[in-house]
Amino acid sequence: MAAPNGLARIETHGRKKHENGVCHDDSAAPVRAQTIDELHSLQRKRSAPTTPIKDGAASPFAAALSEEERQRQQLQSISASLASLTRETGPKVVKGDPARKGEAAAKGAPPTPQKHHQHHHPAAPTIAVSDSSLKFTHVLYNLSPAELYEQAIKYEKGSSITSTGALATLSGAKTGRSPRDKRVVKDEAAAQELWWGKGSPNIEMDEHTFLTNRERAVDYLNSLDKVFVNDQFLNWDPENRIKVRIISARAYHSLFMHNMCIRPTDEELESFGTPDFTIYNAGQFPCNRYTHYMTSSTSVDINLARREMVILGTQYAGEMKKGLFGVMHYLMPRRGILSLHSGCNMGKDGDVALFFGLSGTGKTTLSTDHNRLLIGDDEHCWSDNGVSNIEGGCYAKCIDLSQEKEPDIWNAIKFGTVLENVVFDEHTREVDYTDKSVTENTRAAYPIEYIPNAKIPCVGPHPKNVILLACDAFGVLPPVSKLNLAQTMYHFISGYTALVAGTEDGIKEPQATFSACFGAAFIMLHPTKYAAMLAEKMQKYGATGWLVNTGWSGGRYGVGKRIRLPYTRKIIDAIHSGELLTANYKKTEVFGLEIPTEINGVPSEILDPINTWTDKGAYKETLLRLAGLFKKNFEVFASYKIGDDSSLTDEILAAGPNF
Repeated sequence: MAAPNGLARIETHGRKKHENGVCHDDSAAPVRAQTIDELHSLQRKRSAPTTPIKDGAASPFAAALSEEERQRQQLQSISASLASLTRETGPKVVKGDPARKGEAAAKGAPPTPQKHHQHHHPAAPTIAVSDSSLKFTHVLYNLSPAELYEQAIKYEKGSSITSTGALATLSGAKTGRSPRDKRVVKDEAAAQELWWGKGSPNIEMDEHTFLTNRERAVDYLNSLDKVFVNDQFLNWDPENRIKVRIISARAYHSLFMHNMCIRPTDEELESFGTPDFTIYNAGQFPCNRYTHYMTSSTSVDINLARREMVILGTQYAGEMKKGLFGVMHYLMPRRGILSLHSGCNMGKDGDVALFFGLSGTGKTTLSTDHNRLLIGDDEHCWSDNGVSNIEGGCYAKCIDLSQEKEPDIWNAIKFGTVLENVVFDEHTREVDYTDKSVTENTRAAYPIEYIPNAKIPCVGPHPKNVILLACDAFGVLPPVSKLNLAQTMYHFISGYTALVAGTEDGIKEPQATFSACFGAAFIMLHPTKYAAMLAEKMQKYGATGWLVNTGWSGGRYGVGKRIRLPYTRKIIDAIHSGELLTANYKKTEVFGLEIPTEINGVPSEILDPINTWTDKGAYKETLLRLAGLFKKNFEVFASYKIGDDSSLTDEILAAGPNF
């Protein structure tokens, strides 16, 4: 039958009709929502964070509190963290994104107070009254990567999703750490415990200046409509983990720390309570340069007594990671636990190795071994329980990254990963890792489980081998040396490598670089204290020290050749297998290093560097020059005493070069 317009009438089959002839499609029930906001709320359900550090064990406090009471206590704790020191209480906080209408009310925000048209005499202004006390600060609490992506893309200029799904971000004017702007409060306790003076990374500030900067940061954060709050952990050893709270203004910073710290389960968050350490990241807001001790608009301040860190004037996320690492270098030794700037992996038989090395020594390459499990790539603790990773993620350099050279890092750059300051095609969003237009310090931050052979949980037994890596561009250190405990302490404190620097006339020559404990920028105590703890643990648990040169052989840079990576891998394999423990050794001159006479798969002639130099006189001259640089560098440590005598220092000094 044709319709009035001449077209065939559309017939519906299999559908029930009401008695009045109206057709009803009963294939789906109507949505249980009265408004579009209610419909959106139905779309989302709660999900648990990733990376549990307990084997699903429920919190003993979980059943004791109602959900409403737990939420109330959590908000009280966050409000207390954001409290100004000049006002009695913290800001009014409520969970949820202020951009989502109705969400705050659904999550427990108090109703808007009604107006009362009563006449009040003007009260005298009090210090407790401020604009921030008249509003709610919305807290975006432990958001998931997907939620943080949404926040970054919508509100943070310079945020994009790359072709592999990573979040590309910009850190602003600062694309690296600002060590000259990092300060530590020098109170009575810190003056006695910390390392101060020549060679120390610790720059002092007083308590009043810290509180001034803290107030500035807190006032800035409280002035915002929303802040991001991460409650997370440091240290995979459950007995010695640290609770950290990070309060920040950017989704980029929240996602970065979500990746870099250990992610708690819902059960662990229920009993999280008061954090052990808090970061106030107000990096978008500058410090007041007229404030005492300030030398720029950037200030990164640590107060160990208050267990707080304040960041002003820099948006570089690495300040948070390394700031917490410095704090661990203070807190852990107080428990008899050694904090280490090292890589760590474990063999199938449970043999653990620690890798120390500055940039360019091959630490990442050599500690990443597909035949071994990765415990961590950068920060570790060594306690009586064994070794544990401090972090929950990796922070890898991206400059000149390629799939062929670093397949694990390449494949880890996917959804959830933060890419800092990289350059990408505006259409395809493919990253050009060779482009240094923004900075050479491009980085990727991703959860450690993105590495296929990561060991979860990131803990292991006591190390069997401690490997100190040096890229010796002078070409005089052996490819491998076995160290006694005193030598291990000496070379650990020295933290040597050599870089190749261009001179004014265009000729390139080696430049010695020393970084105490292979991480001078992050240590809090005197290097000798860490070295003594390392030697004590090595002796107690039977670990062996090794010095491995990944640099040049047969001459300095420009004359000799770099030791081939396959040879270095054979050396590392021989250390892991125990082959080098039974090898024959001979001692070198000047440095007094024990070198093996033979290693399977490595040409014997390269094991003693003098054999590879054609000009023996030039070798001796270069060897003495490097020995002199070691001695000069060690002068700052020579007068330090542990206890009432200097016997340990004397023992360490005797283990250095003699000529």
